[in-house]
This record gives sequence, C-alpha cells and structure tokens, in this order.
Amino acid sequence: MISNEKCLDSISDINSYVGNLTSSYTDKSNEPNMVAASVIMFALAGLFFNLNLFSGITDTSAILDPKVRLFLSSALSLFLPVMSYLFSEAKNNHNAADQYYTNKGGSAYVADLSLRAGIILAWMLLVELLRKKVDEIRMRGYSGTIQRAGRVVWLGSLVFFNIKSTGRKVVFAILWILCATRVLQRIAFTEFGKRSYAHGKNARLISSYMAQMLEQQEEEPRATVGVAGDEVLKECNYIVMGEEMLVDIEPTADGYKLDKKASSRGYDDGGGVVRLIRENDGIVTVGKVWELDDKDKFFTSLEQIQRLKRICLSFALFKLLRRRFEHLPTLSKQEEDDSRDLLLKGLYDTNGETASSSAEAMFQVMNDEVNFLSEYYHSVVPVVLASPFFLFLNYIILNIVIAVLCVMTVIICANGDVRYAFQSIITDNYTLKSGVFKIVICLLHRVNKPEAFFSIVDLSITVLLFIIYFYEEIWEFFVFLLSNWFMVSMLYNYISKPRWLRNTTFRGTMFWVGFSIIMWLRSKMSHPSRLEIKQFSVLNVRWPLKLPLFAAFTGLAVQKRLVPNSVKKSIMDYLVEDGREIHLDRGRSALRKNFLSDKLSWACQSDSVAEVILTWHIATSIMEVERRPQSIAAEETTFSRVAITLSKYCAYLVAFHPELLPENPEKVELVFEEMKKELKAMIGCREYYFSTQRARIQKLIDGPTTLTPSDECSKVVRDGVKLGKLLMTDAADNKWKVLADVWTELIIYLAPSSDEERVIGHEGALVQGSEFITVLWALTTHIGVSRPPTEKPPATTYHVDLEG
Repeated sequence: MISNEKCLDSISDINSYVGNLTSSYTDKSNEPNMVAASVIMFALAGLFFNLNLFSGITDTSAILDPKVRLFLSSALSLFLPVMSYLFSEAKNNHNAADQYYTNKGGSAYVADLSLRAGIILAWMLLVELLRKKVDEIRMRGYSGTIQRAGRVVWLGSLVFFNIKSTGRKVVFAILWILCATRVLQRIAFTEFGKRSYAHGKNARLISSYMAQMLEQQEEEPRATVGVAGDEVLKECNYIVMGEEMLVDIEPTADGYKLDKKASSRGYDDGGGVVRLIRENDGIVTVGKVWELDDKDKFFTSLEQIQRLKRICLSFALFKLLRRRFEHLPTLSKQEEDDSRDLLLKGLYDTNGETASSSAEAMFQVMNDEVNFLSEYYHSVVPVVLASPFFLFLNYIILNIVIAVLCVMTVIICANGDVRYAFQSIITDNYTLKSGVFKIVICLLHRVNKPEAFFSIVDLSITVLLFIIYFYEEIWEFFVFLLSNWFMVSMLYNYISKPRWLRNTTFRGTMFWVGFSIIMWLRSKMSHPSRLEIKQFSVLNVRWPLKLPLFAAFTGLAVQKRLVPNSVKKSIMDYLVEDGREIHLDRGRSALRKNFLSDKLSWACQSDSVAEVILTWHIATSIMEVERRPQSIAAEETTFSRVAITLSKYCAYLVAFHPELLPENPEKVELVFEEMKKELKAMIGCREYYFSTQRARIQKLIDGPTTLTPSDECSKVVRDGVKLGKLLMTDAADNKWKVLADVWTELIIYLAPSSDEERVIGHEGALVQGSEFITVLWALTTHIGVSRPPTEKPPATTYHVDLEG
C-alpha cells in the first residue's frame, strides 16, 4: 500500500524504498510520535489477534465477553482521535526523504501522502473494519451506528482529500468502501429488525396470539387427562416461526388484530384434537415440529432430531419470555398453567427415560432459551436474522455488490481509463509489486538499527490486521452458519413445505444436501451450549473482594464448573413432587419435611435472605471439610454434591450479583460486608488473609477467641458455626439430605421474580452468558412458580389537625 513514483526492480531501488520507509524514525524531532503510533497499534493488533486466537471458530457464540468488550470499547473510543493526531503529524512533519512524488499525466509529478502517514491511515481503516467485533447488533436505536457513520465520513475525507496517486487512492478507497458498507449493513439490520413482525414487533404480536389461542382453547377444550410426553408436545400451538402471516393490517389498542382465517379456524386432525393452525398456512408450531418422523431421511440419527426439536421448543419459549423484557403485561394464570403442562407433563416425562436425562433435557431447553435471549440483545453477529435467504443476500449478493462498487471506484479514480486504473494499482503501490517478504528481508539486514526494527513492526502490524480482518469474516460466517437461529430457520423451511415437494424436487434435494453438510459441520466444530454454575466460598478468600476500579480481579476467587446432573434432578424433583402447589419458605418447608423444624428452623428466621444464605453456606462449608462422604458410590455423596454446589453458587450471588436476589441490593451488600468484618474479628487478621479454608474452619470450630465480636455486631458467622456444629453432632442421620433439600428450596425461592428491578437485573446479566439463576428464572416464569408475599409491618396512622 506504499507508493513510489515508478516500478523499482533492482536492489538499489529496494534499498531506496526501505530508506524512505525508515526515514520517519531517523527524524529525531518526530521520533516520539512515530514510536507511540507503533506501540499503540502493536498492542491493539495483539489484543485482537489473541481474542480471535483463543475464541476460535469452534466457539460458535455470537456474544463477546463483557469485560473484553468494555476494554476494547474504551480503547477504540480513544483510538480515532489519537491516530488522527498522529496522522496529521506524520503528514505535516515529514522530511524530503519521506516525501513521495507520483506520476500525474505524462512527465508531471506531484507530491503525494508520505509513507508513514499512509501506514497510519491504513491502520485506521483496518481497525474500523474490525470494530464490528465490539459493536452489538440492535433491533432498535441508531446511537452507535450514527457515531460509526461519523467516523467513516471522517476517514473518507482523509482518503479522498490527501491521496493523489491513482493506484494508491484505489487501494485506500476500497478499504473505505468496505467500512461504509458495514455501516449501511448495520442501518439495514436495525431498520428491518424494528419493522419486522418476526423481530422488533414480535413480542406484542406473540402476546396477542397467545391471548387468542387460550381463548380458543377455552371454547374448544381438549382432553388432557392421561396425556403425557410427546403427545402433550404434539398438541402445543406455540409458534416457532411464520407468525408474521397472522397479522392483519390494523393494529389494536393493546396488540394486533390477527387474521381469523389463519389463526382462529381449527380443524380436527383425526384424533379428536382441534388445531388452531392449519397445516398448509406456512406457520410452524411446536406441535408440527414434534410430529416430524424420527425416521425421516433428512436426519442422520434419533439424537440429532431430538436435539433439533428441543432447540425449536427453546425458540418458541424465547419468544414468550421476550415479553418480560419488552415491558408487556405479565403472563396470565391460564398461560402459566398451559406452559406448566407443556414442560412438566410433556418435556419432563420420565417414561422410557431416566429422571436425570429428563432433567438434563429440561435444563438444556432452558439454557438454549436464555442463549437466544442473550444473542437477541447482545449479539455481534447477525444471527438474529439467520435464514437461507438472508445467507444468500448478506454473504453472496452483498459481496457481489461490493465487488461491483470496487470496480467502479477503480475506474472513477482513473477518470475512466480502465487499463491505466488497474495498472496503477501495482505501479503506485510498491509493496504489492515487490512483496512484503523482500522488503522484510532487506529490513532484517538493518535490524540492528532502531528505525529498521520499528519499520518491521509497522509492516507486521499491517499484515496482522489484514489477517485478522479476513479471519473475522470467516469466523462470522461460521458462527452464523452453525448458530441455533439458522438451524431453526432451516427446519422451518423444511417443515413449511409440502411433503411431496421436499422429497421430489431438485430444490428439495439440494436443501437436504445443504442441511446434511451443516449438521456435519456442527458435529465437528460446535457443541451444545453447556450450562455452567459459578462457585465461591466466603471461607476461602485470600484478598478483599470488590476492589474499586479492579472488579475484574474479584473473578479470581470464582470458579466455573458444569452443573451436575444431580443438581438438575434435585430441582426438578422439587418442582413436580407436590403437583401444582409449591411451598417456598426459605428452607423451612424442607426442614419440616425432614422433621427438623424444631431444631434448625431458627437458621431460616432472618428477614434478610442474604443472612439466611450466608448462615447455611458457612455451615455447609464446615460440613464439606469435616464430614464429607468418603464413599463415592454412596447416596450421601449425591446429596453432598447438590448441597455444596448450590451453597457456593448462592454465596456467589450474594457477593457478586446482589441485584438478582429478592432483596434490596444495598442490604445484601451491607450484610456481606458485616459478615467479612465478623469473620476477620473471629479468626484474626493473619488467618483472614493468608490461611487456608481448612485452617479457618478449624479455628471457627475450636471456639471464640479474644477477638470475638460484641453482641451488637453481625452474628452470621457465629450462627453458621453453631448450625454446622449441630449438623455434625446430633441433628439427624441424613445430614446431607437435609442440606440438599434446604439448598434446593432456597435456590428455587431466589429464582422466580416478576418485579421490574429483578427483571432488569436478569437483562443485565444476559450479556455475561447464561447465569444459572437466570435459567431457573426462565423455568419458574414459564411454569408459574412464585414466592409467597412478604409480610409488611402494619402501617402507622398519623392524625393531622387541619384546623390547628
């Protein structure tokens, strides 16, 4: 991309070119700015390279880690003004050796942009192309897009007002066109998304559809007694895709008027079941998906089709749950009952399956649903719009249009002289003609000189940015192609076509081949999203938590692990064992069930749920160290795994996510800070910072020290130690079962929430991926689990004397 006045073929010409390349660093007055630009770009390029290297195309998530995004956004917000200043300095402060003259018609030569300024401008354009890795694709709002458009306009002015030579201007103009088309892409995504009934308007449309569907079910009730498993799912009319066909032209005051011909006319399927959606109307429901033949040649295995069916169910539930984030009316009791039957009688059916595998299927569906939510609101790849048509439009037609624009730009830059235009690309850009390799070899002979070293760094940065850009394009394509969104769309296109058309036409054959290739790629390059749970212990921390401005370091105290199947089974057993009545009493119901209410219910009496969590967490930590089961095969080991896992996760919520707990977050933070002070006073300063968890627990069990806090201080640690000692001695023989039941009830108590503050908290947690509590919140929202209302103190009556 660096130009010269004519083609240079000899060694002397290369040496002359290298001398011009390094001249910016030989000018001592300009050296600090040049070095600063190289250092900044080297750090930024290295960050982008590592980010892509460690994510890999096997990571098919369309969400960027929030910590990385925050850092990159902050760095990139300063990048353009800093590099614009350095570009101006490089353009204005060059010396004669750095100045290039380019041929402009015959023998006339005019001054062109200096080599150093050209490199900086190339960096600015390439970084702008890479910025999409950081920017979220939103279905509404243009604030980020407007800022990006302003940056592109500024870069365009630098390109077209500073570069004179034809070939050089062509190369920079092509880079600028790529930047401009990316901005236009984002504008098109946003505009289409907010106007689409399948995206921006979908939540209100689904709300109207569900109200009409449930109303129709009341008029034409269906028999549900004795129906379970796949039969329940085959009767489900939740929409997977195609709902835009339901919309009438006129919206109503609280939603949309649906097309009666498409949505309200039922038909008897021959088995006495009345369907709301007719089979040939282009709308695919969960019932239609579950009616797919497991032996269809379209699918390679039973496991594959079951996985695809569950993804479609997750997609339908995601559309229902979106209403909570769009501030639409909450679910009605009738809808909760309908969803509860679908999930607990249909999906969670243990007939023919073990309970653990059924629970695993349930949590996989919920986790996929939360991932759909996360990608809808925070994706950096346009997976939300995924479909075969969008694939053809965005990745084939658009690239053809860009290629045509580039050819037109080449011709325009040469004032219509096509032959000269394409020749000048090589003659005016010596790097393209001679190759980077020859230039680097020449620079390596002078590597002992600082200016040659920094020139090598500059060339390496430029090449690395190009590699990262092409890698990004490939990575985005594979993430799009392997996403669950695209699989749902592919399955929709398959189901919505008549059976004879699927199997006999050339299009149907090609569709089958394409689907088979994608499924093979998914099996090799992707994996089902794994549900992880964070683990944190308040008795195993060696530094103060929540350091100001260094919150990322607190993650060092948190571990991640996959959610054990025993935890999933324990939660599902609790949700189904009592039928529709679920009694959530902060663990006291579990104690009553185990006949320990009189002995241990005092540990659940606190008005603060954070105090209850920390009390039982400390007791569980003591039991983990002192009374952990030794036999791996024992049933007690399963209970201990459930109790320890949920205990550490609830402690993590108290320490790091108080906004997700059903309590004032400030109160949770206060309880946690007081607990740390109490723990430090009880075990001593040295042990608090430097001892191991076992040593701390041993000191707590041995009894109070001279540093025992006063009665006015927090008693969470002392209550936890007291509870732990009771559990170790004479509380019950099935101590771990008691702890597992208490923690299962506690986690389910924390999960359901319909108040706006908790919903906002879950929405904020989506960007970090699937938090386990958010997955549970989605499950309890669908099946209608709610906490009992808290008892409020009696209101105080004030008498005001108006006459006085």
